[in-house]
Amino acid sequence: MQSDPAVSLSAERNLLLRLSYDGTRYHGWQVQQNAQSVQSVLQEALFPVLGGAHDLKGCSRTDTGVHAREYFVSVKTGSAIAPQRLQAALNNRLPRDIAVLDCREVPPDFHARYSCTGKEYVYQIWNSSVKNPFLYLYSLQYPYDLCTEQLNDAAQAFCGTHDFTSFCSAGSKKQDNTRTVFRFSVERDGPLVTMTTAADGYLYNMVRIMVGTLLRVAQGRLSPDAVSAVIAARDRSAAGPTAPACGLFLNRVFYENSAAERSDRNDG
Repeated sequence: MQSDPAVSLSAERNLLLRLSYDGTRYHGWQVQQNAQSVQSVLQEALFPVLGGAHDLKGCSRTDTGVHAREYFVSVKTGSAIAPQRLQAALNNRLPRDIAVLDCREVPPDFHARYSCTGKEYVYQIWNSSVKNPFLYLYSLQYPYDLCTEQLNDAAQAFCGTHDFTSFCSAGSKKQDNTRTVFRFSVERDGPLVTMTTAADGYLYNMVRIMVGTLLRVAQGRLSPDAVSAVIAARDRSAAGPTAPACGLFLNRVFYENSAAERSDRNDG
């Protein structure tokens, strides 16, 4: 592949891309052997524009099938291409399920992952016995009654700083399972039930296991006030099942005093 002949080289810059993507076709963000990932597709689109392979720093390792309404990627390059031109060039090359919402230059020490102070996830449940053909790829269909007030009350046990070992799938390489959950809410808009959580970080499948545990509360298999005991158990078998990936969205990513937070969000 040849690079864009109009792109000249300059001193190395640090560029920040804000993406949105439908994760249905992808095995998460990170490059996988023998599987398509968002990172690999973005790298392929960047190659001819920036004139070679570049090391992309993603803000999170989203799982297979998980979606992102907001996802940040930092990349260092010697290309002098204008951020707006890079955004347009990438959107011309990327498939329809990945979009670059914004591109800007950030300080050299900015890192999409390590500069992050927190993330907000949303999990969607279509609470109806009748399927929704427009949401089946983006929600869990759950046909039984859900009392959102009861679930919201139970979910408050997640808030605060805890060891979330009970909510971490096997295979995690994390040494410290302590995280701080800033908030967790359960709300209803007609048949659509939305669970929203914000935290300083998450363990492997943590949000999906939280959702699965709350569904056990809804089923009467776990009392609403037992969630604290599940947390204290520090035992994966004490929590509920891992909810399907299709309903999960990385909704917002938080940075403190950074160019990412100053991004204009006027993209419709």
